Amino acid sequence: MSKTLIALAFAGGIAAGGASWWLAAPSPELPQRSAAELMDVVMWNKEPIGGPFALIDHTGKPRTDADFRGKFLLVYFGFSYCSDVCPTDLQAIATAVDKLGPSGDLVQPLLITVDPEKDTPEQLKGYVGLFHPRLIGLTGDEKQIRGVANAYKVYFAKTDPGKWADPSIDHFGFVFLMDAAGKYVGFFPPGTPPDRMADVIRPLVEAAHPL
Repeated sequence: MSKTLIALAFAGGIAAGGASWWLAAPSPELPQRSAAELMDVVMWNKEPIGGPFALIDHTGKPRTDADFRGKFLLVYFGFSYCSDVCPTDLQAIATAVDKLGPSGDLVQPLLITVDPEKDTPEQLKGYVGLFHPRLIGLTGDEKQIRGVANAYKVYFAKTDPGKWADPSIDHFGFVFLMDAAGKYVGFFPPGTPPDRMADVIRPLVEAAHPL
């Protein structure tokens, strides 16, 4: 990607850094950092974002990042019992993929749960089907999920039961865009309209897969 495209993407609401274009392995041994610390890392691309993973999809099939080479990825961290931001963001992702038309076939949307205790493959299967037929839900054990979240610099934590009548999970609502080689391109902030997502993604996909 040229620096011009990076600048245009940033101006339109998708942040991308121009220096770190390599991948780092997930680091489950790292201590959990605060939301503010991770926000700063993602906003300014201070560390590598993304990396290899080995999880289970919503059909019970083992999946790794290598399975999706050749396609751009829209990676979202959320959970099926989320009652507010997750459904809105996932619907935006689904709509953006459809708005891409034929180019959408080269974009794979992924939901990685931050609540693996509840989000079994069976639970995710019913959930992802509500949004898009090609949305893949991914789960694993707590160590695996924390490792992937660390790789993507994603914050998530259970809310304090003493403060909320219905304990839930606080988490970032970024939509990460990875290219066909699995490298980080940038992120869409929560609330990005589907049209804007499609407008940013389309030229990248077409440049990578010219007719």
